[in-house]
Amino acid sequence: MKTILNIIWLVLSGFWLFLGYCLAGVLLCITVIGIPFGIAAFRIALYALWPFGYTTVERRDAGAPSCVGNVLWLVLAGWWLALGHIVTGIALCVTVIGIPLGIANFKLIPVSLLPLGREIVRTDEAFGAR
Repeated sequence: MKTILNIIWLVLSGFWLFLGYCLAGVLLCITVIGIPFGIAAFRIALYALWPFGYTTVERRDAGAPSCVGNVLWLVLAGWWLALGHIVTGIALCVTVIGIPLGIANFKLIPVSLLPLGREIVRTDEAFGAR
């Protein structure tokens, strides 16, 4: 079922969201200071491309630098990436078949706003570790 949802996701919204994150990653990697943010954007791009079967968990070892980095990320790229998820999620929820995809878009909003200090893991690993 995850594979079917991921394929439908890829066709309807995943590819475009993937391109948005890749564009943000390239723009952020232009400066040396932005490279960690660009790497985070590329990591989230893969999650946005194929989200079903994966989730995010908070890293316990993330400290103050990731908090400061999240504030910078929010200003530089997070707000417009989250806006893309909101618009796409609402558009997908209009149709019955798109509701699970819209919910997946809404699930991506927190990681698009504050990605540092989070890790993307397989769903079975996240729930098995608890």
